[in-house]
Amino acid sequence: MSNTESSSPDAPVIGCVFIGTSLDGFIARENGDVDWLTAAGDALGETGYDEFFAGIDAMVVGRATFDTVRGFPEWPYAGKRVLVLSRTLLRQLDAQQEPDTTVHATLAEVISTLQDEGLRRVYVDGGRTIQSFLRAGLIREITITRAPVLLGSGIPLFGPLDADVPLRHVDSRELGAGFMQSTYEVLPSD
Repeated sequence: MSNTESSSPDAPVIGCVFIGTSLDGFIARENGDVDWLTAAGDALGETGYDEFFAGIDAMVVGRATFDTVRGFPEWPYAGKRVLVLSRTLLRQLDAQQEPDTTVHATLAEVISTLQDEGLRRVYVDGGRTIQSFLRAGLIREITITRAPVLLGSGIPLFGPLDADVPLRHVDSRELGAGFMQSTYEVLPSD
C-alpha cells in the first residue's frame, strides 16, 4: 500500500504515532528500559497525550511495548480496543488485567480486525510496529517528543524503509524539562 492510499479518506486505517525518543532517536535502552523518559514525569507539563488518546479508536502495539505496559500498576489503555502484533506472544491474555485485548500474528490480521470492527483511527506504538505500518503506508501523523538525553545505543524508532517517507512539519513546541515535541503529517509519496 502506498502513502497515497493511506492519505485518502478510504484508507483502511489511519495510523497515528505519539512517542518519546532520546535526542539520538532511541525509544528505549537495549534492554527495553525507558527510565530516562519516565523520570521526567510531571516536569514535562501538558504534552497533549490525553487529547490525542481520546481521539483514537484503538491501539496497535508490538510485543515489547505490550510486555512493558503489562507491568504498569494500572492498565494504561483503559476504554480502548488493543491489538497486539506478535508472532511469539501466547494468546493467553488476562481479561481482567488486559481488557478488550487480542493478539494477531500479522499486520494483515490487524488491519482485517480493525476493518471488521469499524475502527479507523489507531494509535500505533512500538518501534517495529511503527516501522511495519510505515512500510505499509498506513501512518498519517507522527508526534515525537524528544528528551534532552543521548543514549548512544538502544531500540531505534525508525529502521530501514523501502523508500523515503515525505513529511510536512505541522507544529513544534517546548515542553517542560527541556523536552521538545514536533508533529508531522505523512505526505503521499510521488
